[in-house]
Amino acid sequence: MPRTKRAVVDGGVYHILNRGHNKDKIFCRADDFIRFKEIINGYKEKYDYEIYHYCIMPNHFHLLMKIGKADELSPLMKGICQSYANYYRNAYEHVGYLFQNRYKSIFIEDDSYLLECARYIERNPVRANLTDNVSGYPWSSYNHYTGGRRDDFITMNPLFETLAGNEEGRKDVYMEYMSKSRPYEYIVDEKIRSFK
Repeated sequence: MPRTKRAVVDGGVYHILNRGHNKDKIFCRADDFIRFKEIINGYKEKYDYEIYHYCIMPNHFHLLMKIGKADELSPLMKGICQSYANYYRNAYEHVGYLFQNRYKSIFIEDDSYLLECARYIERNPVRANLTDNVSGYPWSSYNHYTGGRRDDFITMNPLFETLAGNEEGRKDVYMEYMSKSRPYEYIVDEKIRSFK
């Protein structure tokens, strides 16, 4: 049965995710997380896109990204996943599929969902009990927004600028916003589950 064509728009913002085959771990050492980010960054020479938020978990990843041209999203993500799979196979002498399936993409239709999706992505390690505090997880965009660690991988989420009138105020509002679980996270969960 042929795959359904994805609806993608120029300048669209998407929540992109993929996981390891059989939910297996695909990021095992710090070098793996670093290499994955390098691969994603390397494709900026070929494709027009921006990463607003990300979280790389041991067995999956989330990207919140804006794509310049709609027809570039599929080859971009195919390239990223294939490049990382090749790296992983060489590093671990792995045979067979690395990813469970093709990537999932959820179109972000309005600004309110854009910030809530960012919260969902960056709080992922807390929900998975990998850390007690969002700032304690090194493989996400959270510390970039709160001043803990600059990450050139990130293009600032345009809504971040609207949180307060100055940089310190924005960081404070963002930390407060991210510190608590909210019911909207379950709506994001439902959107993701519908793509499994």
